[in-house]
Amino acid sequence: MKNPDHLPNDRPQNLDWINNLRIIALFAVIMLHCSSPLLADYIKVPRAQWLAADLYNALTRFAVPVFVMITGALLLGREEDVFVFLKKRLGRVVVPFLFWSLVYVAYAYYNEEIPYTGDTWITVKQVLHQLKYGSSYHLWYVYMLIGLYLIIPVLGKFIRNASEKETLYFLVVWLVVMLFSQPYLMRYNPQVDARYFGGYIGYLVLGYYLANKQFSNMRVFGMMAVLAIASVAVITWGTALLHQHYNGISTLMYEPLSWPIVLAASAIFMMMRFTKSLRSIAIINIRNFITKYNYGIYLGHALVLTLLDYDEHYNLSYKSFNPFFSIPLTALVCFVLTLLLVYLINKLPFIGKYISG
Repeated sequence: MKNPDHLPNDRPQNLDWINNLRIIALFAVIMLHCSSPLLADYIKVPRAQWLAADLYNALTRFAVPVFVMITGALLLGREEDVFVFLKKRLGRVVVPFLFWSLVYVAYAYYNEEIPYTGDTWITVKQVLHQLKYGSSYHLWYVYMLIGLYLIIPVLGKFIRNASEKETLYFLVVWLVVMLFSQPYLMRYNPQVDARYFGGYIGYLVLGYYLANKQFSNMRVFGMMAVLAIASVAVITWGTALLHQHYNGISTLMYEPLSWPIVLAASAIFMMMRFTKSLRSIAIINIRNFITKYNYGIYLGHALVLTLLDYDEHYNLSYKSFNPFFSIPLTALVCFVLTLLLVYLINKLPFIGKYISG
């Protein structure tokens, strides 16, 4: 948008809501990963327990889209040399990612998920294969993020010089392309190659637009809260109906690139933008401390979740007791333990601050 009210880099109070949103989205990711195994056990568990997983999945699927929206809000408005941008951003992302990827590879060898043959060349190929495709289920996000970083310098130039009408044009086409990408509507999709508007790139633009757009309606928070609740209800109920219809799992309503998730993510993003700033210095300090290790917590939480569920007698997971309570408790314990782990890694001499995240 021409002459937008950018998020100022020199006014930290304007970033308070972004930092709050980061932590909420991070906890949502962990809770999502706590509940997903229960969702897959639909044959083995009572329906009431399965519905707990359905609810928590619906409640937390906004997280990854919101992370991408935050990236767009913070980076698309910055005018920076492309190589300076890539060196700064990719360096911060890739080095901790490689460290944690190798940690997950090592654990896979330890847990005998990858057979160790003793042949050096075979081991090298196994490790490279893991690095190519992801050594843990949650690392797909980093591969996606790297791809977005490569396009941000180009996309940013367009966004900074685009009118509001042009920005909205981009978003509308992205939403239409997304709509016709849904399984039930793909049959009506004309043979128009619109893939340039597909994928997570739209969330970058959406985040930038919603963060900078001036809203005169003071009831935005209330309206967005209603939209968020309605979106979560539709996702939960829709998934339950699809479960009954197929007598199995359908992730149609959970897909990040779907209209229900776009609405939920946008509503939560806007709610946090219009939430009053924190007043307690103690809470602000805790928030800032967690924010410093956000990326490392994301990278390391899957290992902690696995270790919490390692011992069948002393485990902590959705199986420990009623999943309506065990899922958020497991997520909270995992969050705190991973924060502690990343903090300790960060304190390692010479390399800690580079590999922790």
